[in-house]
Amino acid sequence: MEVMCDSNIGIDYEATGKSNDLAVKIILLGDSAVGKSKLIERFLLDDYKPHQLSTYALTLFRYKTQIQEKSVSVDFWDTAGQERFESLHPSYYHQANCAILIFDTVRKITYKNLKKWYDELRQYRPEIPCFCAANKIDENFEATHKSFAFPTKHRLPFYYVSASDGTNVVKLFNDAINAAVTYRINPTDLSDQIMDELEALK
Repeated sequence: MEVMCDSNIGIDYEATGKSNDLAVKIILLGDSAVGKSKLIERFLLDDYKPHQLSTYALTLFRYKTQIQEKSVSVDFWDTAGQERFESLHPSYYHQANCAILIFDTVRKITYKNLKKWYDELRQYRPEIPCFCAANKIDENFEATHKSFAFPTKHRLPFYYVSASDGTNVVKLFNDAINAAVTYRINPTDLSDQIMDELEALK
């Protein structure tokens, strides 16, 4: 696994490079301290180099992989704390190919605030695939026996995860990467199709 960081924020995720090369952008959304950075770090294990882009109040993690016979550079955008200001700069959403909404099972308010983040996402990116994850199940395992109405209502693929012990983290990110690549290749409203395909795999 090769992981890189990029100090150039002026990346055009819609540009076409070599025929087999793609770049996709996946954004993480949710309240402060729900574990967004920790989930990315868990997915990348110890082989990562986060690059702090303080001017833009975000952290960019780059991950390289192969999907559908294409070389794919995946940029995970993390808010680096700017979510504390209740909303994110429009540039955070610009050209995003997929989003992951995260709440933690210990603080109910982070679940209630999903609507705010989802509404803001759809304001800027109404069609991209979106996933939902309940983090910190290692601290509140009882949450895995609960049903959550929000992801069901919006037909979002839903995952119980733990950044601490790694539960479902790889599956969540791999599914998000595949959805982002699918959307990047064919940028139409694929949310329902992706949801149906994921359901069929269960």
